[in-house]
Amino acid sequence: MIPYKGRILAMQEGGPLPYELDGELGTVRPYDFRSTLKGPLAAHTKYDQAADELHAIAYYPTWDHVRHLVIDRTGRARPATRIPVTDAPMMHDFALTEKYVVIVDVPITFDGAAAEAGAIVPYVWNDRHPMRLGLLPRAGGTTRWFEIDPVYYSHTLNAYDHGDTVVLEYIGFPAPFHAAGRGRGGPSATGYPTLDRWTIDLRADRVRPTRLDDRPQEFPRINESLVSRRHRYAYTASAAEMWRAYEAVDGACPDEKLGNYLVKHDMLRNRRQFHRFPGGAAVSEPVFVPRRGARDEDDGYVLSYVNDPDRGATDLVILSAQDFDGHPLAASSCPVGCRWASTAAGSRKSQLA
Repeated sequence: MIPYKGRILAMQEGGPLPYELDGELGTVRPYDFRSTLKGPLAAHTKYDQAADELHAIAYYPTWDHVRHLVIDRTGRARPATRIPVTDAPMMHDFALTEKYVVIVDVPITFDGAAAEAGAIVPYVWNDRHPMRLGLLPRAGGTTRWFEIDPVYYSHTLNAYDHGDTVVLEYIGFPAPFHAAGRGRGGPSATGYPTLDRWTIDLRADRVRPTRLDDRPQEFPRINESLVSRRHRYAYTASAAEMWRAYEAVDGACPDEKLGNYLVKHDMLRNRRQFHRFPGGAAVSEPVFVPRRGARDEDDGYVLSYVNDPDRGATDLVILSAQDFDGHPLAASSCPVGCRWASTAAGSRKSQLA
């Protein structure tokens, strides 16, 4: 879900329009941006605060392309830009810089036979489909492609232009990744997700991968005012119970590294702080909310749901971003089934795959 110009929008990739919700998260109607959006939006959008633009990459199983969509400052969709692709890949997320839309063409592609058989997720790992990064100029032009080693690109942290390079930081799973699941029912990979970086060198025409943090983690977030611009701080979640659901191919979970904690990353100094929760708890995506009148990037609060299985309830925990490993500032109990969420804080990631 995302907040957009006074509305709460719930989104799903690969088909339907977003739905507008009311303040109690009840369904209002499908929302088509003043009758200007004729097809699907995306699960993950990027809002450029400086330009007042909402961007998305939309895909659909029967298309021979994906579409770059821009909702302009008037709240209307511009004519879509079509980017040709083969095999109908599942593009769950993408990235945005001040100059480029970064398209991640993953080797997970539509399987018509699985769809006919009623598969909930009719997409499979396709070794014959090359993994690519595409740079589409926001000012207009053709997409420039770079082939890279295959991974599963899960979620974007952020991207930005840096001299003659484009930097993209993200959460990635090792290949292969089975979107429809295997083992005990969860999607599987050869290992757990990590925080990584691609540096696209425009002069050398190559991509340099870098591992930023090898701890199991997901749902990366930043101060949203810096989307498409260079950031210093990032926030991620590591939830042991979720990693156990995402069983590795060999059936072994990395228990020695599992925990229930939130991570604050200082990208400038390559340092990390942790806020740990009790064993058996399950932490969710951390959402950063700036303090009113804040001047520093991390002057604000980090919100996260933390489930307590012993109580059968979930708390909305509020941390000081500048005292990240200190005691929570507040915790508001939210029993299972309550009808409110952190949409006001701008939560935009709803599911893993």
